[in-house]
Amino acid sequence: MSKRAKIILIVVAVLFGAVLIWFAKKNKKNVIAYDTEKPFKTTIVKKTVATGKVVPLEEVEIKPQIAGIVDKVIAEEGQIVKAGDLLATIRVVPNEQSLQSARGRINSVKVQLENAKTQFERNKALFENGVISSQQFEASELSYNQAKTDLQNAQNDYQIIKKGSAGSSEANTNIRATASGMVVEIPVKKGYQVIQANSFNAGTTIATIADMNKMIFEGKVDESEVGKLVKGTDLQVSLGAIENKKFPAKLNFIAPKGTEEGGAVQFKIKADVTLDDNYFIRAGYSANADIVLEKKDSVLAIKEALLRFDKKTEKPYVEVKNGEDFEKKELELGISDGVNIEVLEGVTADDEIKVWNKASKEKKENKN
Repeated sequence: MSKRAKIILIVVAVLFGAVLIWFAKKNKKNVIAYDTEKPFKTTIVKKTVATGKVVPLEEVEIKPQIAGIVDKVIAEEGQIVKAGDLLATIRVVPNEQSLQSARGRINSVKVQLENAKTQFERNKALFENGVISSQQFEASELSYNQAKTDLQNAQNDYQIIKKGSAGSSEANTNIRATASGMVVEIPVKKGYQVIQANSFNAGTTIATIADMNKMIFEGKVDESEVGKLVKGTDLQVSLGAIENKKFPAKLNFIAPKGTEEGGAVQFKIKADVTLDDNYFIRAGYSANADIVLEKKDSVLAIKEALLRFDKKTEKPYVEVKNGEDFEKKELELGISDGVNIEVLEGVTADDEIKVWNKASKEKKENKN
């Protein structure tokens, strides 16, 4: 082999070795170093949020005792009233048929009264002369007195149909408050036609009066959480109209029957709200109530982000550092607040748990 051929062979060998070294470095896997975190002691509170509104505990609807047209509205929304205060007046529009019938009854009773009076006066003279017995005289007197009473009743009925009252001081046309409190709503105006409550109709509401010093929260919770609620539980109520303020409340009612809404069964709850004198709470404010379902103090916990679930068994596990490697350990879990979760079995406070998808700075530098 010539000298030139040897040189070419050596050059080829060197180039081939350089290529092998380059490929080896190219395909060499970087050792990934993961950060770790240790379990810690903390307090875990499991909560749920009920959406609803704040309404008065006591609310009374004022309805008229007679049909007619609103003649005057005296009260105003937001006004404080006492029981017996005048709220509005009603002008009666009589039914013509009923009015004519009442007039006819008056005329008929007048005829009966004249006849009874004539018989009474005749029998009185006969009785004084000893012609008839006292029993016959007393019977005619009774008929005469009864006829006078019937006439008075017929005239009263006529006045009630025509004016709404028979002249008494407490006229049915005067709509008065039946309870003390604030007038929260007046759904009628002057000229509105109203009807009284009866067996077939609830009647027209003239005004709504409520005690604004006693408010309750009304909301709904899902069926998956209602079983964990207990009467007397403390709540924190947040109002949409008042920022950065929570009002304490106490749960006092859990509905025994739920209603289906959007494919889920919801149960109504009520809670007494403790008011703050610095804030005026209006009826109907939208509200959210934070309800503590379960609370545990000083429990061993980890962040939920550290958890993984076995694809076959679906059991939760973490990877704990064991020397240079990580060892898989299945966990027994307790309650969670959405960020931290209680660990009952599987790891100790000294274990170093792999932080998933969070490589060390060395790995990031190698990538760059």
